[in-house]
Amino acid sequence: MVARGASDWPLSPVAGHAGLFAGEFPPGAPYRLEASGQGRSWEYEDPFRFGPVLGEMDEYLLGEGTHNRYWQVLGAHVMEHEGIWGTHFAVWAPNARRVSVVGDFNAWDGRRAPMRRRGATGVWEIFLPGISEGAAYKYEICGSDGTILPLKADPMGFGAQHPPETASIVRDISGYGWRDAAWMESRAGRNARTAPISIYEVHLGSWRRRAAEGNRPLSYKELAEELVSYATEMGFTHIELMPVSEHPFDGSWGYQPVGLFAPTIRHGPPHEFRDLIDAAHRAGLGVILDWVPGHFPVDAHGLGQFDGTALYEHADPREGFHPDWNTLIYNYGRVEVANFLTANALYWLEEYHIDGLRMDAVASMLYRDYSRKDGEWVPNIHGGRENLEAIALLRRVNTTVYGEAPGILTAAEESTSFPAVSQPVDVGGLGFGYKWNMGWMNDTLTYAAMDPVHRRWHHDKMTFGLVYAFSENFILPISHDEVVHGKGSMLGKMPGTDREKFAGLRAFYGFMWGHPGKKLIFMGQEFAQRHEWNHSAQLDWEAAKKPEHASIARLVRDLNTLYRATPALHVKDAEAEGFAWLDVESDDLSVYAWARFGGLDDPPVAVVVNFTTVARTGYRLGLPRAGRWREALNSDAALYGGSDGGNMGAVRADGPGHKGQPHSTELYLPPLSAIFLIHDPEES
Repeated sequence: MVARGASDWPLSPVAGHAGLFAGEFPPGAPYRLEASGQGRSWEYEDPFRFGPVLGEMDEYLLGEGTHNRYWQVLGAHVMEHEGIWGTHFAVWAPNARRVSVVGDFNAWDGRRAPMRRRGATGVWEIFLPGISEGAAYKYEICGSDGTILPLKADPMGFGAQHPPETASIVRDISGYGWRDAAWMESRAGRNARTAPISIYEVHLGSWRRRAAEGNRPLSYKELAEELVSYATEMGFTHIELMPVSEHPFDGSWGYQPVGLFAPTIRHGPPHEFRDLIDAAHRAGLGVILDWVPGHFPVDAHGLGQFDGTALYEHADPREGFHPDWNTLIYNYGRVEVANFLTANALYWLEEYHIDGLRMDAVASMLYRDYSRKDGEWVPNIHGGRENLEAIALLRRVNTTVYGEAPGILTAAEESTSFPAVSQPVDVGGLGFGYKWNMGWMNDTLTYAAMDPVHRRWHHDKMTFGLVYAFSENFILPISHDEVVHGKGSMLGKMPGTDREKFAGLRAFYGFMWGHPGKKLIFMGQEFAQRHEWNHSAQLDWEAAKKPEHASIARLVRDLNTLYRATPALHVKDAEAEGFAWLDVESDDLSVYAWARFGGLDDPPVAVVVNFTTVARTGYRLGLPRAGRWREALNSDAALYGGSDGGNMGAVRADGPGHKGQPHSTELYLPPLSAIFLIHDPEES
């Protein structure tokens, strides 16, 4: 072997170390290596002639656990270094004896590219010349006891092979030409608690498939056209993507990710994922991403026992193993792990222009005894059940992303009564922008599934949510979890004949859109899909074409349109003064009526819902203002598949005071219906 530079410097074999060569030449002199064997010779760059890439400030921030843009220094980065193009690799493995980059480029041989250790940070790095976009790689890690561990995917990898293959892929994520500047400037107003927010939750792998092409899911580019145009036409303001972080098992739906920094290759490479986001923004749609900081799978190529020790997870299974999902729980108290998760949240917002993060399974993070029996969990330092480290992490994440990515939102899937989830950190809250209202969801779905004859005895199921409706900034979610695992579809939950099922679903949607709180429904619910969700098949688009299903879709579209265009239905979603009961005591009729208010100049809205199969004639409704009230939407209209019973387009509040309101009118309430009345000040 020879080192070739300004001169040739021969390298001689080192005795007792097969394949190792050594020699002397001037320090700092550029050179290339020439090797020969088996009748041929070749020349290549020596990665060990290149100096380190990480700087002292990077080392300091990594060691301190405060490098908010962690992904910019760790992972695999295509770059020019000391005049040569290649890829810089860096990974955190503090307890390793050796870490090597392996791939096809070096025959997956851990002896070829051992990395340099960078001081006390536990970070290892190497610059490999000639390695570029598309190269598959992993890390070979030798534990402190000399054991060679299973090859590990890059925790910071920007790309991955298509499952079931498990290697990371070098992806150059720089240089995308965003065209969404107008959206980015306006999104703060679109995500505000005073804005209309109606979310279409989507599992990209099963929204629509190409049956003629092996039943494959759509690509990001195809989704940029088809999903974006559909969600826009349906009047939604946002789409929420179930996790797109790379995950090995389709059946986890993305909720057991291995590659937190890699958009799944199932639909295309990273730039094409950006095409989807860019198209949504240019169409006026926000994009929320489901984010999973609560746990990670035990797959051998993942984060578990990453350097031969419990690095990302707790060593004690009472803290580090999740019994519900057979997954590992992050050690939130370790500064490097907290840094990793905080940076990942910011990564999606900055690199992919994501508009919000919906954090999964927050309740499981908040409590150390979540889903555990006595003796199966470890109390906190005060002897309590709260996970103080997880609480600190959630506050840090929310503080960081709201500070660094203006205009975004965060939402917590949190099913307990933990206080101040959507209140600012500086007043003791967790700092989320919104909280999913799981209590409302459970109560209303329980009620909706009852035979209408029995609903009068459970009237409070639909009213109890207003007791706490303004304690948080709520999103009303009817998510994927409600239409899977034997729970049936939304249509299937409704009792009665087929016609009554459709009418009941229309009434339920009217109740939901009229109720305080932002809206979220899962794909397929907008056209009343009959069967529950199947992640391995597309939605029943053939059923969506049938008149009764198309009528439900038309109702959802019109509810979205009305909701967005009517300030009283959204401006004070989280404020008590934006709501007043008009009739809360008609349990014998199973009728609910309330008023919604916006600003001083915004016409109020009255919402009346009849949850029985009996029409109500001459129903007296108290109203806050006299004059004409326009029937803006009636779910029983023939347009929506109903019987077309209504109030001739408007009523007049010229009757006496009633149930605490100064004026009143008489209404006809069709069976299983929701009616929206808007005050018309010009005609009053």
